[in-house]
Amino acid sequence: MGKAIRLSGLIILLVALLPPVGLRAQEMRPHSMLVLDQSDRRGPFYYQIFAALRAEVGAHAHAPTTVYSESLDLTRFGGEAYEDSLRQFLETKYRDRPIGVVVAVGTAALELVLRWRPSLWPQAPVVFALVEETEFARLRPPSFVTGGIVATKFADAVKAARAVVPNLTTIALVAEDWKRQLVFHNWKEEVEAGATDVRVIEIIGLPMEEVLERVSTLPENSAIVYSGLYSGRTGSYQPPAETLRLVAAKANRPIIVASETFIEPGGIGGFVLVPTTIGTDVARRALRILDGEIPERLPPSVIDAVKPVFNWHQMQHWNVSEASLPAGSRIELREPTVLEKYRWRAVMLAAALLVQAVLIAFLLHERHLRRKAEIEARNRLSQLAHINRQATAGELSSSIAHELNQPLGSILTNAETAELILGGVKPDLAEVREIISDIKRDDLRASEVIRRMRSLLKRAPFETKEIDLNLTMREAFDFLALQASARNVAFYLQTSPQALRVKGDPVQLQQVILNLIVNSMDAMAKMPYGRTIIGRTEVDGDASAVISISDSGPGIPQDKLNDIFDPFFTTKEQGMGIGLSIARTIVLAHSGQIWAENQSGGGAVFHLSLPLAA
Repeated sequence: MGKAIRLSGLIILLVALLPPVGLRAQEMRPHSMLVLDQSDRRGPFYYQIFAALRAEVGAHAHAPTTVYSESLDLTRFGGEAYEDSLRQFLETKYRDRPIGVVVAVGTAALELVLRWRPSLWPQAPVVFALVEETEFARLRPPSFVTGGIVATKFADAVKAARAVVPNLTTIALVAEDWKRQLVFHNWKEEVEAGATDVRVIEIIGLPMEEVLERVSTLPENSAIVYSGLYSGRTGSYQPPAETLRLVAAKANRPIIVASETFIEPGGIGGFVLVPTTIGTDVARRALRILDGEIPERLPPSVIDAVKPVFNWHQMQHWNVSEASLPAGSRIELREPTVLEKYRWRAVMLAAALLVQAVLIAFLLHERHLRRKAEIEARNRLSQLAHINRQATAGELSSSIAHELNQPLGSILTNAETAELILGGVKPDLAEVREIISDIKRDDLRASEVIRRMRSLLKRAPFETKEIDLNLTMREAFDFLALQASARNVAFYLQTSPQALRVKGDPVQLQQVILNLIVNSMDAMAKMPYGRTIIGRTEVDGDASAVISISDSGPGIPQDKLNDIFDPFFTTKEQGMGIGLSIARTIVLAHSGQIWAENQSGGGAVFHLSLPLAA
């Protein structure tokens, strides 16, 4: 008997020391939540709800929580097949992800969660948000469900309309078809019951063109109440906030809105749902459950998520006084007065002006010095480029002299022939005319050679103007054609079919091209045959023009590829090592880039990229 009593007492003690089953389950609950939005989170309203939830979870640092989220997009899609596909998608996606609590944002989301919970999350409590009082009463969720109930009333919209339009007689309700309204569906019964002393015009479920026509011709002493439209002018889906912009642009009466996110797009305001309040409340309830509380001890309750908020710009537009607004109204987008803007700045204005004056003087001095240095640098660059052009002209002098001798010799021969013909008894004037024509042609040819030589040798300051790179490239190839022929080098030029307009100094850019071509000819000097140079111009995207000059030479040694643009670096026996360095300096001065690489089939290719003129 005594042993039995002692054994019973031990059992009672052990049972008393064990935690309740519910508490053990709570301690084992994973710290993760799955957030299901009934709409599209790309819209500002649901985005702000989720952003507030994330902020609250992020502040809950003592217990890190994993947040999964899905947008069900029930404003655009629905039906048994779509809902079944969503259920299968969630089942597959979160099969290996333990969920501690399911958060349903909106009545439509809550209905689906209650239907899916037994098969998808049988042990997870449910926390809801954005469920209206009448919808909550209709659903009568079980004890494992808690959340914040919102009280949205059409009567509040009428009250706000009376504050905005003192002699209100008509309300035009602009909204999506009742069946598609997920948040303000409960207004239907209130509208059908009728508003005291106010006539309600339903502009519901109509095409956007008809909506815009009707809101632009409303009678005086009327107001628009907007709860959301999802279709734009073309009938395509648009978030309600963006659709409101279209309505506001045509409306001839102020627009009462039901969401805080409708204030900025053109609503004058009203008793609006504040999404951040909704998101914060649902996050706190979910975190309390994840921290160990059971839903039964967190009963659903109405939250203070509806606030009187008004748009200052729209109040000014419709001449609405702040005194006529409901008590406790908050005014958004108010422009501060001059005193509010500069109250604290006025004390330091004199000091700030003095500091600014000193700073401006210093910056102007620095700008002057920098400008002077830039001019000096450009002058030095022009001088160095001129020296390089002189060196290039010296290398080409024999070819240039030969190119001049040909037309000059031809002119002399033609002149002597003409003299003989004219000395005859009956000179052939037709033949003399042909001879004079040949003389003119050869003269122009010689003049062109001299012009090219003068442009190469002239020393001028850095001058920027708009030029066509195709023409610059063609002139450079023409200039070196005789030199190439003397060296047994074949020239091929492929220019872009469209004009490549860039801003730059034409002489210096042509010098860069000449240097690259001459370097390519020098690189192939020891080759017995097969000497080829190919020039190309093309457009790179919409912003750059690219020049490429490739040769069939031996290429650039791989270990020298990164050094060829350095000053005084050369692979030529008689080279000075400044040609490519000058070329790079000129290109950089034109906000461009220059680089070299070896071709897979042999030979080197130089690329020059310059920004296209606007």
